[in-house]
Amino acid sequence: QVQLVESGGGLVQTGDSLSLSCAASGRTFSFLTMAWFRQVPGKEREFIAGIRWISGNKSYADSVKGRFTISRDNAKTTVYLQMNSLTPEDTAVYYCAARYSTSGVIVGTSRSYNYWGQGTQVTVSS
Repeated sequence: QVQLVESGGGLVQTGDSLSLSCAASGRTFSFLTMAWFRQVPGKEREFIAGIRWISGNKSYADSVKGRFTISRDNAKTTVYLQMNSLTPEDTAVYYCAARYSTSGVIVGTSRSYNYWGQGTQVTVSS
């Protein structure tokens, strides 16, 4: 079992930066993949970025590559999403997710993730 609690959403302007945090707690972090997704009303949940807890390997969606950075702090068992150069198209509810897998591949399908945070709203005004 993994419990996830997100924080850091809010209202910003175009071009601003924002950092999201996801505090994780659970029995073990071995073979754990953490990821960020986002969702707007009427659309499917979209993969943004993922990170393997042990190796630190990362993966990004093309839409955020070069603007967003995922990282983790092992001591704090927290995953971060640093978002730069935000645009109104980044407006969404952002979710932290986790899955256990022995594969080193970071998958981008939401149904592959078993654990989810409550979501945090990010709104970017023009």
